[in-house]
Amino acid sequence: FSKKRTRDLAKKKKAIRRAWTSSDVRELKSLAKKKAGVGKISKALKRTIGATAAKAHQLGVSLDSRG
Repeated sequence: FSKKRTRDLAKKKKAIRRAWTSSDVRELKSLAKKKAGVGKISKALKRTIGATAAKAHQLGVSLDSRG
């Protein structure tokens, strides 16, 4: 590896944070009630699984898709 290549590999993509809108929260709660999995919900909201799970936890919404 050259020094430049090594430096490029070390760079991380900067996270772009988007605020949760009331419609985002409504959709999260609606999909959670329908027992959609966290993966499906995060895709629908165009957010990461981690962000979706963290917001659900903050709101006290269960993302348990079993039964």
